[in-house]
Amino acid sequence: MKKALITGITGQDGSYLAEFLLSKGYEVHGIIRRASTFNTARIDHIYVDPHDPHARLFLHYGDLSDSEQISNIIYNIKPVEVYHLGAQSHVRVSFDIPEYTGNVTALGTTRILEAIKGSENNIKFYQASSSEMFGDSSPPQNEGTSFRPRSPYAIAKLYAYWMTVNYREGHGLFACNGILFNHESPRRGETFLTRKVTRAIANILAKKQKVLYLGNLDAKRDWGYAPEYVEAVWRMLQLDKPEDFVIGTGEARSVREFVERAFSYVDLRFEKHVEIDPRYFRPTETEELISDSGKARRKIGWEPKIKFEGLVKIMVDADMRKVGLEPIGDGAEILEKKFSNRWWKVD
Repeated sequence: MKKALITGITGQDGSYLAEFLLSKGYEVHGIIRRASTFNTARIDHIYVDPHDPHARLFLHYGDLSDSEQISNIIYNIKPVEVYHLGAQSHVRVSFDIPEYTGNVTALGTTRILEAIKGSENNIKFYQASSSEMFGDSSPPQNEGTSFRPRSPYAIAKLYAYWMTVNYREGHGLFACNGILFNHESPRRGETFLTRKVTRAIANILAKKQKVLYLGNLDAKRDWGYAPEYVEAVWRMLQLDKPEDFVIGTGEARSVREFVERAFSYVDLRFEKHVEIDPRYFRPTETEELISDSGKARRKIGWEPKIKFEGLVKIMVDADMRKVGLEPIGDGAEILEKKFSNRWWKVD
């Protein structure tokens, strides 16, 4: 049975990746931070008491700022694959806490790479890189596009990207970067734009909220569906040789379009509920990100099935369900049509 270690297992991507690996027969280990409140909601449905002889998901306390903890976990588990998804991943927040972002998002990667380098096992390593690294480079962006990061988060991710390349070329590690463009789902954190919008719509319909405050509506992003993206991540580590890949839909829509489509889906006019708050503007903005993922199609056989319209409906329906409202249902129908044998759980 293959063993995999996931950092950031309690996040959106980590939870979907854990599900996917379990469906493939893996024994899955995840690193979680110690907290005084429960922070495992996204994986509670797949967690089995470790005393159960059939358990294949195990959690370990650790922190990306602690080299010794990371080394001990990797030494004791002896995984064959390490998926490094953990980070301070909120772009706007990175402007407020740049030092912490660098320590966790940048140096955290180096700590893991050092632990893998010192291991006797042939461990394959995946680094969750970000389209934000492209910054204001002209779209569409692919593996050969110049990086021009525009936030502390993107700069930290770029450091991690090049460290991954350096350990691959300098130390012979199987280490690859997945440069994933924006990917969303009903499990997206509630402070991230897409989820903030769909959650607000559900609350407005339930008469729990009246106004949604947003920042820059003109920025354009390439939005895809997160469960599909974690399968691409896994496919990268099944190659014979490590390479870096851009993953995205190849379509870009503005924040304004996302907001308009989400509100119109439930017959609301966003102009009546959305107000602009300057606090949500970034000091330096990344205006347009559009992926060119032709290499991923050719080399790992990956391409997305869920595009912009379907993603909006899936997320709005899910948040309506969460507040006790009857969802419109188009989102569920899209999933059934696109995926006859989907491996992830219905949110």
